[in-house]
Amino acid sequence: MPFYTMTGTKPLLILTLLLLILCAAIITATGMGFLQISPGEVLEILWNKLLGRDSTTINPTFPFVVMEVRLPRILTSALVGGGLAVAGAVFQAILLNPLADPYTLGISSGAAFGASLAIILTLFGVVVPAWFSIPIFAFIGAIATLIGVFSLASTDNKLSSNTLILSGVIIAAILSAGIGFIKYLADEQVSIIIFWLMGSFVGRTWSDVLSTLVIVIPGLLFTLYFARDLNIMALGERTANTLGVESSRVKKMLLVGASLITAICVSVSGIIGFVGLIIPHLLRMILGPDNRILLPACFLGGATLLLGADTITRALLPSEIPIGVLTSLIGGPFFCYIFRKKQLANVS
Repeated sequence: MPFYTMTGTKPLLILTLLLLILCAAIITATGMGFLQISPGEVLEILWNKLLGRDSTTINPTFPFVVMEVRLPRILTSALVGGGLAVAGAVFQAILLNPLADPYTLGISSGAAFGASLAIILTLFGVVVPAWFSIPIFAFIGAIATLIGVFSLASTDNKLSSNTLILSGVIIAAILSAGIGFIKYLADEQVSIIIFWLMGSFVGRTWSDVLSTLVIVIPGLLFTLYFARDLNIMALGERTANTLGVESSRVKKMLLVGASLITAICVSVSGIIGFVGLIIPHLLRMILGPDNRILLPACFLGGATLLLGADTITRALLPSEIPIGVLTSLIGGPFFCYIFRKKQLANVS
C-alpha cells in the first residue's frame, strides 16, 4: 500500500508534525522583536487572555505587544501563507502541471489590480469602506483574470496547461501596465500602492485576521470536499467522467474557490509570489499526490513558510523589507529548478 494513502500512519504523523511546527513557530515569532518575550511568557499571556484574567507576574506592556501588535500580524501571515499554498495545490492538481500557481497564472496580478483600483478610488475621494472595497475588487480582478486566461488559452474547447501558464504570463504583463497607470494616477501617494504591491503585513489588525479566516478556512474545507474528485481527475478527464466525476463542473467550482482564496490573501497582504508553487511541490514529493492529505499539509506548510519569512523581515533583518521581495528571492531559483526539471523529463 502506498505510504500516502489515507489509511497510512506516516501522512498523519507528518500532518501532526507540521501542526506542531506551526504552533511552535507562532509562539516563537510572537516573542521575537525589539522587545524580547520568552515563549513561557507568551503562553502565559495567551492562557490568561483565554481565561479572561490579567497577567500579574510579567511586564504589563507584554500583553499589549502580544495581543495587539504581534499576534494579529503573525496569524494573518500564517493564514495568507496557508491560503496561497492551498490555492497553488488546487491549480497544480487541476492543470496537472507543477509550474501552476496563483502567481504564474496571473491570478495574483488580477487581484492586485482590483485592489489597487479600490485604493486609488479611495485616494480620489470615493467613499467606500476599505474593508469592503478592497476584498471585493480583488475578487473581481481575480475572477476576471481567470476568465481572460481561459479565453486566451482555449483552442477547440481544449485547455493545455502550458498554454494556460503562458496566457497567465501575458495577462499578468497587461495587468502590470494597468497597475503602473494606477500608480501614475496616485502621484504623490504612490508609495501606498507600491509598498502594498510588494507585499507586507505591517499594521495588520484583528479585523484582517477575521476577514482572512472566514474565507481561507471554509475555502480549505471546500477544496477538501473535492479532494477525492481531484485524485480521480488526475487519471484523465474521460476516465473521471466514466467514474462519475463531472470534471467540467468540479474544475470551475475549484477554480473559483481557489481564486477567492487568492483574492482575500492578496487583499490583506499584497502580491506574495511563489508560496503556492514551492510548498505543494515539496510536499507532493514527500507525501505523494493524494489531495486528501496534500491539501491540509499545504495549508500547514504554507502557513509556516510565510510566517517564517515574515518573522525574518520583521525581527531579524536590520530594516524591514517587503515580504514579497524575500519570497521572490527564494521562489525564483526554485521556479527555475522546477522548470528545468520538467524540460529534462520531457526530453527523456
